[in-house]
Amino acid sequence: SNAYHPEPVHLKMFHNLLSMQAGAYQNGTWVVAAAKAGAEDGYGLIGGSCIIAPTGEIVAQALTEEDEVVSYDCDLDLGQYIKKTIFDFDAHRRIEHYGLITEQTGVIPQPED
Repeated sequence: SNAYHPEPVHLKMFHNLLSMQAGAYQNGTWVVAAAKAGAEDGYGLIGGSCIIAPTGEIVAQALTEEDEVVSYDCDLDLGQYIKKTIFDFDAHRRIEHYGLITEQTGVIPQPED
């Protein structure tokens, strides 16, 4: 049977951080995440407040499940570097290849050999 198995806390935190790191990197922006910790209404909260650089690196992070304050001196110009080099969408956009995306709806089955 496919009984429900809750995700372990370490995986919850891993996936939470992974999605924020990817978002910071892909958008070339700082991510500042504030998360509740401790217990509320009988439920445990995992916390995990953090600051993530546009490179995807975690530069500051709460390390306990208690109240904490995290801070970091963010270089706001770092985001511009990422946006103008690695993810320069204006320079790398290839609209001549958009036809398949804009003209097709649904799946077109491939012919069988």
